[in-house]
Amino acid sequence: MNLNTISLENERVKLIPLTQDHREQLLPIAMEPGLTQYSPSEINSEAALSAYIKNALEQRDKKLAIPFLVIDKNSGATAGCTRYMHIDWANKVLHIGATWLGRSFHGSGLNSQMKCLMIDYAFQVLKFEKIEFRIDERNMRSRKAVEKLGALLEGILLRNVYLSDGFKRNTCCYGLFPETWEGTKAKLFSATKE
Repeated sequence: MNLNTISLENERVKLIPLTQDHREQLLPIAMEPGLTQYSPSEINSEAALSAYIKNALEQRDKKLAIPFLVIDKNSGATAGCTRYMHIDWANKVLHIGATWLGRSFHGSGLNSQMKCLMIDYAFQVLKFEKIEFRIDERNMRSRKAVEKLGALLEGILLRNVYLSDGFKRNTCCYGLFPETWEGTKAKLFSATKE
């Protein structure tokens, strides 16, 4: 499977393979204050963003990640980045993470639509058996978002990741399985139709 060509799309969002050519589109978003406050990644300068993209592409070349540029189809605007990461092909487990979206897209439903698209593809096409999310314990907005998708808190890793500001975070580990997702997806989509 060529990881450089995977694109995903639904009625709301389009995910295309991330490249260094996207740096200029992403830079204004990356410069928004606090987007990665709960993440170990730095993106808030041209050099930091270039290094971030370079790392994502190196991980893709090693078949450990599939990074995407996020496009909001309602506006046609670049919204940010996301990726499959820590891909364990042998055990059929991957993470969805490294997601950051411009503030104008927060609360718009774009993130939920994007996650639904990625989860469906991971389970139905890639045939993975588990999706994990790793979230800073203090990031209640992201924690509630993945819980709404049916992910269950499996545990908390204490003081395991340094952030760019030197703070060492506790990381909540969430897991999602195909059978749980199918039930949650049916409820999510029936709620949006009402």
